[in-house]
Amino acid sequence: MTVFVTLLISAAGVAVFILLQLPLPWLLGPLVGCLVAALLGVRMQGMPRTGQVMRTILGVAVGATITPALFAQLDVLARTLALVPLLVICVGAVGYPLFRRGFGFDHPTAFYAAMPGGLQDMLLFGEEAGGDVRALSLIHATRVLIVVIVLPFVFAFFYGVELNQPIGAPLSSVPPDQLLWMAAAGLAGWRIASRIGLFGASILGPLFLTAALALGGVIEHRPPAEAIQAAQFFIGFTVGVKYAGMTWRELRVDVTAGAVFTVLGLAVAAVFAAGILELGWLPFTETVLSFSPGGQAEMAIVALVAGADAAVVVAHHLLRIVVVIIGAPLVDRALGRRARC
Repeated sequence: MTVFVTLLISAAGVAVFILLQLPLPWLLGPLVGCLVAALLGVRMQGMPRTGQVMRTILGVAVGATITPALFAQLDVLARTLALVPLLVICVGAVGYPLFRRGFGFDHPTAFYAAMPGGLQDMLLFGEEAGGDVRALSLIHATRVLIVVIVLPFVFAFFYGVELNQPIGAPLSSVPPDQLLWMAAAGLAGWRIASRIGLFGASILGPLFLTAALALGGVIEHRPPAEAIQAAQFFIGFTVGVKYAGMTWRELRVDVTAGAVFTVLGLAVAAVFAAGILELGWLPFTETVLSFSPGGQAEMAIVALVAGADAAVVVAHHLLRIVVVIIGAPLVDRALGRRARC
């Protein structure tokens, strides 16, 4: 019953966004709807397994956009990708003192709150280090929420970026053999990635396998528009439902800390984006989405609906997550020893 209520709230959010002609109704509608319901104290429940399946659809969609043209950009991409580790360092350097001294979190919570990595990875690392998992969940959910709400509105109302690009052909127009190939690539890619322990297996496994099949000329279509809309819907409400059961103290401390950190992180990202745009390395939309501290799945969706090169955007976020996963535990140990001294 609680799941049914959550789905109704999410559907109402979509309807309101469509009625008001707001951007990204299938993603932002459920997200905002669940956030408002959480603030009103409504009990909600997510659907983690379904969310993973929807990420698989998104992985296939991004993988299908990888063409030989992407490899023609490798010389430029090498320069922008080389800036990603520096971005992670700068965001962490801004965030850690904010959480540790400004909001009084303990060391493990402050450290993993400041790392712009994947939400699930940061929760896992933070829990292992003895951090406050609930605080980390709210902080990172707030980071993703603000970025995914702010960027589409900035794109649409300040820069005139059209967020109504076709995300896929209607289901009825996609050849059945293409549907079968995409379904097989999604399921097999997810299974293989899970078996080898790849982080983000549900999105990255299908992405890599679909890309290989697309480059080989086997897959020639994206998943149908209806499937990508469903992915937006479930990914949107998955973020929003994390605020369920939130107390006023959590709103005052954890969510506020996450909001302040996100604004600072966006400011840092803007500096990097301004430099890249000045050098002319990447187009505007790709630059902003690649260096924004949002979630990988959410930024991929925005890239698809904005008509940007989703493969370029995902490549930067993939590297950001790799850098955080490999580097964060090493830096945490060093900082932890100093914190105890």
